[in-house]
Amino acid sequence: MTPEQFLQQLETDRTLAVVRAPSITDAADLCRALADGGIRSVELTFTTPDALKHVKRAAETAADHGAAVGIGTVMTGDQARAAIDAGAQFLVTPGLRPEVAAVAVAAGIPFSLGAMTPTEVAQALDLGSAAVKIFPARQLGPAYLKDLQGPYPGIRLLPSGGIDASNAKSYLDAGAAAVCCGTSVVPPAAVAAGDWADIAARAAAFTSTLK
Repeated sequence: MTPEQFLQQLETDRTLAVVRAPSITDAADLCRALADGGIRSVELTFTTPDALKHVKRAAETAADHGAAVGIGTVMTGDQARAAIDAGAQFLVTPGLRPEVAAVAVAAGIPFSLGAMTPTEVAQALDLGSAAVKIFPARQLGPAYLKDLQGPYPGIRLLPSGGIDASNAKSYLDAGAAAVCCGTSVVPPAAVAAGDWADIAARAAAFTSTLK
């Protein structure tokens, strides 16, 4: 997946699912449930046990479920290399991680660096971030995204943290390229239990609010 394809998919679906769970029974089934609900970008995270195994499983079955699978909470270059080797199609970080950016650029895969201040946003752009993850978005709200677009016209912003069906559209209306959805769509207990019907229904309900 090229950075352009990553952005196109984000802007089409308007959302990316962030999965944090104590365990994942089957990453392929998880991705299928989310894709069935209209979410085709799935971020597994290094905070989940055996994250690389799950990324590999999801990547190997991508032709079946149709989701693009990446990995988040990437903190080091070594983690970035391991994620890419496992088949991750994109990387996401919670803050500015130049070493991660360098590995992703060298591999030619898209990544989204976390930022909060205007200075951090500029640094993320300089490092090649395809979309800049604004985290934690709940602290400043949708209006902050609109403010950032003054000095950074055309920037792709990906707010994350505290976003659910009640407020997601307001972030998109403020100029976000897409929003991250988390536990409201992929509750850790449902992921661990393999309740794919519930997750598919939650994904469909969430995406229906983004129109």
